[in-house]
Amino acid sequence: MLCLKARPLLSSPFSLTFSSSKHLKRPFTLSTKASKSPITMSIIEHVVLFKVKDDTDQTKLNAMLNGLNGLSSLDAVLHLTAGPVHRIRSQISNFTHMLHSRYKSKEDLNTYSAHPDHMRVVKENVLPICDDLMAVDWVADNDPASLSPPPSSAIKITLMKLKENVTNEAQGEILGVIKGIKEGIPGIEQITCGENFSPARAKGFSLASLAVFPGVGQLEAAEGNEEFVNLQKQKVRDYLDGVIVVDYVVPSSSSSSL
Repeated sequence: MLCLKARPLLSSPFSLTFSSSKHLKRPFTLSTKASKSPITMSIIEHVVLFKVKDDTDQTKLNAMLNGLNGLSSLDAVLHLTAGPVHRIRSQISNFTHMLHSRYKSKEDLNTYSAHPDHMRVVKENVLPICDDLMAVDWVADNDPASLSPPPSSAIKITLMKLKENVTNEAQGEILGVIKGIKEGIPGIEQITCGENFSPARAKGFSLASLAVFPGVGQLEAAEGNEEFVNLQKQKVRDYLDGVIVVDYVVPSSSSSSL
């Protein structure tokens, strides 16, 4: 999470779907005396979008990305990667870079937020060169098969702002549609979605999803499945007041500073 201490439409046919890795490569488990079977626990997804100033010197940009990626070594972090946005579809934003990280609990997310190294990177490397920042956090509705998508994986982030007076039942319907997309579109390796629990930093966007593809080719092939995607869009479009869709390619360690 880039938990900032400074207090600081539907245009795509696939807009409703929405590194560094640690030692954990699969969902962690908790064994109990009452059951011999391990209990799989949910994870926390954290996404930050950055708008870097147009005139930013490349050295400062590299320092920001290197600083962010270096936070993957913190004990609370299960997975963290940061790099340039591959593509963004939105009439209301022009973010240039993204961070994605995962935690085993909200408490670990808070620990990461308060860590001196995180606060130093935000103060020294992020805030001085960014015009805009946005962050969302949600509890993954399932455990991804791999906590750390490998380099060159393509990630599609979809952030949704709901119209006023949308009911909890309608929110559940939207999340159900997102979950069903994995069955209708081949190539999605994992997908999570949920309600944002950090509204103060999300500009009114309250639902989020994250879909992981093996690479850009599979992501683009999925977007070509217009008949299925349009059918899903029709089910939820009346509930939505805005959508931001961001495509991001997990960088290799050697390219994360580009």
